[in-house]
Amino acid sequence: MRLSIVTPSYRRSAWLRPCIASVADQRVEVEHIVQDSESDDGTLDWLPRDPRVKVFVEKDQGMYDGINRGLRRAGGDLLAYLNCDEQYLPGALTAVAGFFEQHPQIDVLFGDVVMVDAEGRYLYHRKMQTPLKYHTWTCQLSTLSCAMFFRRRVVFDYVELFDPRLRDVGDGEWMLRLLRRRVRMAVLGQFTSAFTYTGVNMSVGPNARREKWELFETAPWWARRLTPLFIVQHRLRRWAGGMYRQAPFAYEIFTRTNADRRQRFEVNRPTFQAPR
Repeated sequence: MRLSIVTPSYRRSAWLRPCIASVADQRVEVEHIVQDSESDDGTLDWLPRDPRVKVFVEKDQGMYDGINRGLRRAGGDLLAYLNCDEQYLPGALTAVAGFFEQHPQIDVLFGDVVMVDAEGRYLYHRKMQTPLKYHTWTCQLSTLSCAMFFRRRVVFDYVELFDPRLRDVGDGEWMLRLLRRRVRMAVLGQFTSAFTYTGVNMSVGPNARREKWELFETAPWWARRLTPLFIVQHRLRRWAGGMYRQAPFAYEIFTRTNADRRQRFEVNRPTFQAPR
């Protein structure tokens, strides 16, 4: 079962190297497509010569347009997209491929995520549950794209690609379409990915807030009124599912200062709460 990973890239050279390294050492058959939007920060001085990736350089209309272009070129049975400031943990893709082979009825799979700072140090973690339609519609997407994997048929048979007009909530709007179609989803129950807070993550900016509000406004009036109940339901569901419990663990990632070898980080006091 072949995997294709798409990475949209624009002026992220320092982060792109660790990202590529984290895909290349997975020890499974994987096609890594980097869709670069004509970066002018030095990325193109080295990226086209990197034998670990397939590189396509062309101007796009934004991140989701870049992802769409990469997905159209992907040849894998399983697909995913990984942003430049994100990584896969050791053995992640082996576990993902194994799960899909054992569960042919599942179309979308979610792993858990370690949230790290710009130096790779642990901040907190996020455990995933399958998202619910009205919570996603009126609150926010409760999963992270760096730990989301899906079969080829999800894109090419069930739904369209991502909406390229969106800049920040394209994954939430896309997930809502999947939930409306009742696409079958599952959770892996292990850490697969690392998400880096670089200081410029788009999901916390003013445009993201505007797009989230616009998506919220498309929900039925009664669903908007019941938003507080959906939040309570989400939190109770996470509590019942053990999402707030985690034993000490360790993770290994690449860093900007060492993109050739993974660095190990021990987490003695795990927390699900983001630092303030």
